[in-house]
Amino acid sequence: MADSIADSTAKLEINDASATPATAPAADNAPKLQLDEETGEWVSKGELKKRLAKRAKKASKDKNKEGNNAAGEVKKSAAPPKKEKVEDSPIDTDAMFKQGFLHEVYKERPVKPVFTRFPPEPNGHLHIGHAKAIAVNFGFARYHGGHCYLRFDDTNPEAEEEIYFTSIEETVRWLGFEPYKITYSSDHFDTLYSLAEKLIEQGNGYVCSCSDSEIKLQRGGEKGATPRYRCEHANQSVEENLQKFRGMRDGQYKPKEAFLRMKMDIKSPNPQMWDLAAYRVLNKPHHRTGDKWIIYPTYDFTHCLCDSFENITHSLCTVEFFLSRTSYEWLNQRLVEYQPMQREYGRLSIEGSVLSKRKLKELVDKRIVRGWDDPRLHELIPPTTLIGIRRRGCPPGAILEFVNELGVTTANSIIQMSRFEQTIRRYLERTVPRLMLVLDPVPVVIENEDDFEGTELTIPFSPKTPAMGDHKIKFSRTVYIDRSDFREVDSKDYFRLAPGKTVGLLQAPFPITATGFTKDEITGLVTEIKAVFDRSGKKPKTFIQWVPAQSAGSKTCEVRLYNSLFKSENPSGAEGGFLNDLNPESEIIYPNAMIESGFDEVRKRAPWPEAAGEDKLGKGGPESVRFQGMRVAYFAMDSDSTDDKIVLNRIVSLKEDKEKS
Repeated sequence: MADSIADSTAKLEINDASATPATAPAADNAPKLQLDEETGEWVSKGELKKRLAKRAKKASKDKNKEGNNAAGEVKKSAAPPKKEKVEDSPIDTDAMFKQGFLHEVYKERPVKPVFTRFPPEPNGHLHIGHAKAIAVNFGFARYHGGHCYLRFDDTNPEAEEEIYFTSIEETVRWLGFEPYKITYSSDHFDTLYSLAEKLIEQGNGYVCSCSDSEIKLQRGGEKGATPRYRCEHANQSVEENLQKFRGMRDGQYKPKEAFLRMKMDIKSPNPQMWDLAAYRVLNKPHHRTGDKWIIYPTYDFTHCLCDSFENITHSLCTVEFFLSRTSYEWLNQRLVEYQPMQREYGRLSIEGSVLSKRKLKELVDKRIVRGWDDPRLHELIPPTTLIGIRRRGCPPGAILEFVNELGVTTANSIIQMSRFEQTIRRYLERTVPRLMLVLDPVPVVIENEDDFEGTELTIPFSPKTPAMGDHKIKFSRTVYIDRSDFREVDSKDYFRLAPGKTVGLLQAPFPITATGFTKDEITGLVTEIKAVFDRSGKKPKTFIQWVPAQSAGSKTCEVRLYNSLFKSENPSGAEGGFLNDLNPESEIIYPNAMIESGFDEVRKRAPWPEAAGEDKLGKGGPESVRFQGMRVAYFAMDSDSTDDKIVLNRIVSLKEDKEKS
């Protein structure tokens, strides 16, 4: 309850006199409206004040009652102090470089120019954890006047596909970053091979033929129960190792029959020093080098050397690579002159249902979801795609704010989905325009509208941000309201439209009073409501959104509301398999929703907002057409939209769903 009262400070006000033409003088006295966060209703300032006072009184009584039960004595509780209104303001997305962990990292090596890199493996789409890595690496370089490479770690041709290269590059730019250069680990295959031979010649590398089970025993067996030791292959001469390594290169060995290992420190307590693999036989064509190579370097061999080749000053990665820092430095010190500095920060992930990649693929292949960019997939673990978050309509600037809001330390961050959505919600509140939308429209015929047919009403896109401008809609004799805003039978605790009851229409000349309705005899649904203008001058308690008829410029659209894809957090444990745990209401579609004509201008002026990778007019996909559907939710246009059909996705609700928190 206290949260609802506090949230009321984020009220949504509609300007009055300037938003109404001279032909509708009655609207000059239209009240300023505020959103009742508890009920989702638009009400007058006085009505909202009464409601909040009543709720505060009830909350105070409940708190007293709890205290009495616990302490056995009655204490009079003071009313909760009124919270001051705090205006939401943009977060400084450079703050994480000015202080804290990343500030200290730079102080360790305060060099100019700074060079960093973002080195994804092109074997899948990027997820929210990658968004943090992009923000950290590109942002760190930009803040210090340097450059960041986008380097594809393409050393495993068995898992790489061209679609992932394209998707990764697009996602980096969507987040607002421009790579200094786009490079590939495969650019250095010739050099890497030469350095592998150099390692052997130093006596620091050997070709091994041990099986996986034998290697496990060498590394201490199950739970490290036995002493670690090296296999007999480590005793081979330099000449024999060179001969075998070249034999690997020339196709004399099948996959897993031989691999090159680094001769490190098998007795070290650090597992990353237990003679790691440097090269293996894959016998698979590479997307860039074709059939030239049948052996490929491992990540542990490639990554640190490529950092040196590119003169990376600060190699920033997540904490699971902390132990790898030792092997990183060990290898570079033996093979290259320039020494990068590796430091590790905590990774970011969001809580969600756990599902394997194989099962995710089954969802896509069976068309249970709309593809790898289905907006529902971003709530899963592994969090499948940033392209799904993008398609849903989340702005790139909001994701960067989320990363900065959490900060960067050495601790991993596992965040509830509700917190991520709250950041998105706050960002949208101050950056996108407002329009009237009804999901399940019912016509209301205003029988005494007289001369108001075709009257233009001027409505601001945002009462809080005048710079967004305004737009015009035409009033019509028949308007459409949402079915949920009408009841056939009235009650005292109901404040919207019912027979004999009056309700305000946002920015309309007068409130309306329902006089009757008709129903479909088969379905029992209301098909039309009759109403009249209430010209008494009395302010209604509640205001609702509406849209004019299509003849006045309104459009029909399909609206998709997304919920959790599964009913539980562990669908794999469901009886009968994970598909039996699918949530039948994970996607709710309103095929005949209606939106006011202001949508045309919002679409024309996209992106909303101009930020990050959507920083100028026309830059951005359909998802950059974003707006608040007043009293409904925040929405973005879906990629399924065409010139003839508008499809909208709900980004987030107007207020947090308490069941998610």
